Amino acid sequence: MFTNDRRQEERTGKSGTPRLQYLQDLVGQFQNATDEETRERLVANLANFAYDPYNYPFLRQLNVLELFLDCLTEPNEKLVEFGVGGICNSCVDPSNAAVVTQNGGVPLVIQCLSSPVKNIVGYHPLAVLSSLCISVNYSIAALYYLCDSPAKAEILKPEVVDVIRRYAASDTVSFSNLAKAFLDKHGLI
Repeated sequence: MFTNDRRQEERTGKSGTPRLQYLQDLVGQFQNATDEETRERLVANLANFAYDPYNYPFLRQLNVLELFLDCLTEPNEKLVEFGVGGICNSCVDPSNAAVVTQNGGVPLVIQCLSSPVKNIVGYHPLAVLSSLCISVNYSIAALYYLCDSPAKAEILKPEVVDVIRRYAASDTVSFSNLAKAFLDKHGLI
């Protein structure tokens, strides 16, 4: 459910932690975390806050969108998954999409369309495959919204459209449906 000031006050009470402070604490914990599981948990938590427009100004103020972009360059596939998930959740907002595009996020999101599974030690093979599938879905959805930005020409390059067309022809319904929606939106079907 989307939040507003009144609902936020009802949920946290008069003495609860304000949302900005809570998000700032999460960012600080991420920056100080040394073990991968903690970092994964914190980025996943931040990505969950990225779906709610109430949080968008806070995410921009705290540079969380840039943190998500940094996660896309990590060798840890779970950080990539949660980073692109956070971008996907937030880039429906034009101001957030602008932050992503201005900070070189479009090539990073495009790269997630075909990112190889890297850090698989200690993960069950099905979990790794699931993570990769989720990352691809988030990437297609993020590009769907980012294509409304000045980065449209970069996103609609023939090589990117070709990859998305292959996903549209996939037997994996989530890939196929998202890719077809992307192609339909841009008259490429």
